[in-house]
Amino acid sequence: MGWLSLAIWMPIAIGALLLLLGRESQVQLVRWIALIGSLVSFLVTLPLYRGFRLGTPEMQFVENHSWIARFNVNYHLGVDGISFWFVLLTAFMTVIVVIAGWQVIERRVNQYMAAFLILSGLMIGVFCALDGVLFYVFFEATLIPMYLIIGVWGGPNRIYAAFKFFLYTLLGSLLMLVAFIYLYARADGSFDILTWHALPLTGTEQTMLFFAMLAAFAVKVPMWPVHTWLPDVHVEAPTGGSAVLAAIMLKLGAYGFLRFSLPILPDASREWAWLMVGLSLVAVIYVGLVALVQQDMKKLVAYSSVAHMGFVTLGFFIFNDLGISGGLVQMIAHGFVSGAMFLSIGVLYDRVHSREISAYGGVVSKMPRFTTFALLFAMANCGLPGTAGFVGEWMVILGAVKFNFWIGLLAATALILGASYTLWMFKRVYFGPVTNDNVRKLKDINAREFFMLSVLAVAVLWMGIYPKPFTDVMQASVDNLIKQVAVSKLN
Repeated sequence: MGWLSLAIWMPIAIGALLLLLGRESQVQLVRWIALIGSLVSFLVTLPLYRGFRLGTPEMQFVENHSWIARFNVNYHLGVDGISFWFVLLTAFMTVIVVIAGWQVIERRVNQYMAAFLILSGLMIGVFCALDGVLFYVFFEATLIPMYLIIGVWGGPNRIYAAFKFFLYTLLGSLLMLVAFIYLYARADGSFDILTWHALPLTGTEQTMLFFAMLAAFAVKVPMWPVHTWLPDVHVEAPTGGSAVLAAIMLKLGAYGFLRFSLPILPDASREWAWLMVGLSLVAVIYVGLVALVQQDMKKLVAYSSVAHMGFVTLGFFIFNDLGISGGLVQMIAHGFVSGAMFLSIGVLYDRVHSREISAYGGVVSKMPRFTTFALLFAMANCGLPGTAGFVGEWMVILGAVKFNFWIGLLAATALILGASYTLWMFKRVYFGPVTNDNVRKLKDINAREFFMLSVLAVAVLWMGIYPKPFTDVMQASVDNLIKQVAVSKLN
């Protein structure tokens, strides 16, 4: 079994094992198995970094075995510079989420931990799949554990939020499946994604396929105006669910644009780039304004995620190295920062049981260590230089200016909006006098929470101060993608 298969199936196998341990007397055992299992699953991904060859856009760590021979469906895995970091990010965030739910989750602990471990393996599968059917199976299978995480451990309106999440994402993906079947027929019975990259298609075919895939990927990102499911889901989801959703699951849609839309449909991507740029700018500016008026901390950060992901799609559809590389860096940085933001909100919610900004004030006087971490993550969310949040946004803005000055100027307003809604929330929650009895009773973070936030803080600062390892890995694949998009494939 190769390294990619281990990265996919090890957390799934450990999650399946946890489902067998359901007795109350086994709760501590379940937690330790989940933690050790997530750590081992993360360690399994580290040899990928050591063995990754720079300077080549070729797929690496390739595994290819026949799966459904009658329809030429293969178990085909591989990673390049575009997908590589998301494998490590997924495994890393799973460890953090397991630690975050250590004491917080008290009912059905085995099922909770199992859901996250299985979800981790499925999401890694999405980033590694090089067969269309395999990609679709992993892509859709991720809905099941996340649906259960929201619906079982979520808030009062969890069933509504879970159903909305499932319905939005499933309906969009059905059109993607139709597109895959069409490409299979056009490729003489091949589901190989790399074969699809070289497939000549007419302009009409490309346009129809582009919008079929857009239906799936835009909902998953989510892009405006199909973003409305995200705030509801974040508000109702447990803290770990919100962290994984923001840090990883939103990236599945953006990744789809790079793996399918741009290389397979370059002419349609260029033709409809104005639409994608326009929708991205609406997300960056309008959704940022919507975040300014939110009274719920989770909902504010949820709208913030939509705005930040708008930077990602903007970078992809300006077709230059700064834009696409910046979008990729922004995806990884957003994984660290948004996950940290939601986990910080979870620390407060576990103590006060309220997400309303008005329920707080003066938290710094009671939780100074925690406020230090929260300030760092807030600054990263604003795009402060020296943090992960700055690098990707700055690259996208530079790429946008190179593409069109006015588009770059509009994109840059997001830095102002991001600082406005983030600092507005931070000021009201952490500064000022203590006026709430619940805040007066607050105790600072414990050792478990300190460790969890410290690891995230290191990641946020490391990527902000020294992003070179991230950009070096992706550069050759980005250059190759730009060349693919530049070449017409009209049949």
